Amino acid sequence: MSVLDLARPDIRALAPYSSARMEAQGGTVLLNANESSRPPNIPGGEGLNRYPDPQPPALVASLAELYGCDPDRVLATRGSDEAIDLLVRAFCRAGQDAVLVSPPTFGMYAVCARIQGAAVIESPLDASGALDADTLLSAVSPAVKLVFVCTPNNPTGNLVGVDVLDRLARELAGRAVLVVDEAYAEFSGTASAVSLIDAYDYVAVLRTLSKAWSLAGARVGALVARPDVIGLLRRIIPPYPLPSPCVDAALGALSYEGRRVQRHHLNEILAERARMFAELARVPGVREVLPSHANFLAVRFDDAPGTYRRLLAAGVVVRDITKYPGLGDALRITVGTGNENDRVLAVLGAGA
Repeated sequence: MSVLDLARPDIRALAPYSSARMEAQGGTVLLNANESSRPPNIPGGEGLNRYPDPQPPALVASLAELYGCDPDRVLATRGSDEAIDLLVRAFCRAGQDAVLVSPPTFGMYAVCARIQGAAVIESPLDASGALDADTLLSAVSPAVKLVFVCTPNNPTGNLVGVDVLDRLARELAGRAVLVVDEAYAEFSGTASAVSLIDAYDYVAVLRTLSKAWSLAGARVGALVARPDVIGLLRRIIPPYPLPSPCVDAALGALSYEGRRVQRHHLNEILAERARMFAELARVPGVREVLPSHANFLAVRFDDAPGTYRRLLAAGVVVRDITKYPGLGDALRITVGTGNENDRVLAVLGAGA
């Protein structure tokens, strides 16, 4: 059985759109895409009159090297969100199929499923925030085509061990695709689930340059999976998903100098995360600071709504996560610069 047997038959049979840029191999006089023959008269406008490559080879190669895989296992996408949407549309038939999620977790899995008309089955994390493999596997019905696991998890920051992911991949083989969301993986210091793809063709891994690589505004992400899954999604991805300036920004961030700066920034975040974990635990009104392997901390307060309003009144915006199951008393605080973190502590009255 192939992983593609789980996909929608109509998508497997779909003839993908052939863009003009895909046809322009080796040409020098480009008159096939109805583009402007001249660039716009704006700073940095050179080349913007031409459509970008659907999957820029230099970017795909850089992402493959970064994630330790072959280029034919990488699909460059507009952040992780586009990859989530593509997976749901490719594998889930409206009114028939389902995805499985483990709340509290990233909300876009369920949003994309509901937009597609797919059901959302929930297998909640336990009270400690851990994912129990037995509980999750028992919730997988024949309708489930995608199982989303976020590690480190958003908004709690906890990890799912590679041993647990290995078991899930093994037991879901032939039943559903295990989609591992590693948006915050760089902050965890643990091995990536990309290594599981060698053994299991029912595994896909989501990555992004939005977090650790400081490119949230560029919207560059990637899906790593077996080539047949990548080929399937290329049938339905828009013709030109990544704007040329975003590709250039990503290549700059992934350059030698970009990686040097990124390592410095990452170390700064990890040091500040440790400091904030310790300092917030001593703040009056804080019940608990949840251990985090991401670039944020989920913090339980005696009065979360009041604390949120107090921070906002002081110009500090944090994430209200009280609507998430089991987090009715919590706020999520991104680890900022040292000065930004000092401001949070000052508003909360640390040491008072």
